[in-house]
Amino acid sequence: MNSCKRVLLGMSGGTDSSVAAILLREQGYEVVGVTFRFLPTEAMDVAIKLAASVAARLQIEHYVVDAVEAFSVEVIDYFMEEYMKGRTPFPCTRCNERMKWPLLFGYASKLNCDYVSTGHYVRIVSEDGSSLLAMGKDKDKDQSFFLWPLLDWPLQRILFPLGEMSKDEVKACAEKKGLRQVSKQKESIGLCFCPNDYRPYLSKILVERKREIASGYFFDEKGKIVGVHRGYPFYTVGQRRGLGLQLNSAIYVKEIEPETNKVILAPHSSLYKKDFKVRAVRFPYRHYMGDKRLWVRIRYRKQYTPCMLEWLEGDSMKVILDEPLDAIAPGQTAVFYCDDMVVGGGYIE
Repeated sequence: MNSCKRVLLGMSGGTDSSVAAILLREQGYEVVGVTFRFLPTEAMDVAIKLAASVAARLQIEHYVVDAVEAFSVEVIDYFMEEYMKGRTPFPCTRCNERMKWPLLFGYASKLNCDYVSTGHYVRIVSEDGSSLLAMGKDKDKDQSFFLWPLLDWPLQRILFPLGEMSKDEVKACAEKKGLRQVSKQKESIGLCFCPNDYRPYLSKILVERKREIASGYFFDEKGKIVGVHRGYPFYTVGQRRGLGLQLNSAIYVKEIEPETNKVILAPHSSLYKKDFKVRAVRFPYRHYMGDKRLWVRIRYRKQYTPCMLEWLEGDSMKVILDEPLDAIAPGQTAVFYCDDMVVGGGYIE
């Protein structure tokens, strides 16, 4: 039993964090719930009420923390600035890195909690006395791709009660425990602040922040103008749809030049690369760069590609792929695995 141990659990009002609360209590922990208000929206109000109702039903403490201003600076401003730099942002990882986990650990200290926890589908495993971040048992729901920034934090203080469960098992547990209201919720898809096409939202915040975007030209690989675009931030590497061009063959965004407002187009075959650079790398397990086989993943729910890593200056590295990958978009994340363990991650340069 863990009756003397307090756990701060991030509660979203959804099925996963609600079941995590149940499981932690059954394991003997004293659970303290916290919900961070990241957005000033009605949907956020509903989520907070659901989390509070679950906490009341389970008779656990529950706190609501207003983090709207910090989220706007750390995530939404980042989202805008990355597009302004011609990159494709990955806000979910940014949120984990700058908001969710720093807040969880900070409030765990304030509330005298020994551990922090969430309802993510990942695991903490032990190897040679060290705690490592590993993929969840349910590979279809595994969320390790979003959580590589946790390599900066003390993993031995993190609990992931759902790591060994499937989504179906979690839903069944919610219904069995009488949480039918949360078990029937639809899963969230896309960004919490921009669930569909990012372009209308980007246009809105650019206007709010008085940032002007001029139209420009599409170029082919030979430097020939092939059309007019609405402004480079509204395009991403690998994009095919929504270009507004009528050409004789399929064409994709290969490169974006923010300095010149150029968007370079090319056939799909030109999008493949055998190597790329990664910045802001976290790679605490240097011994995995020896004889152990590593894989890299650059998109959620996509294949893992065998690779070799070469350290560059500072916190940058070069990734050399066994097989070329297409549409390697600057700004997105690259996550490194050894078997099912996360051993590193960073942002694609």
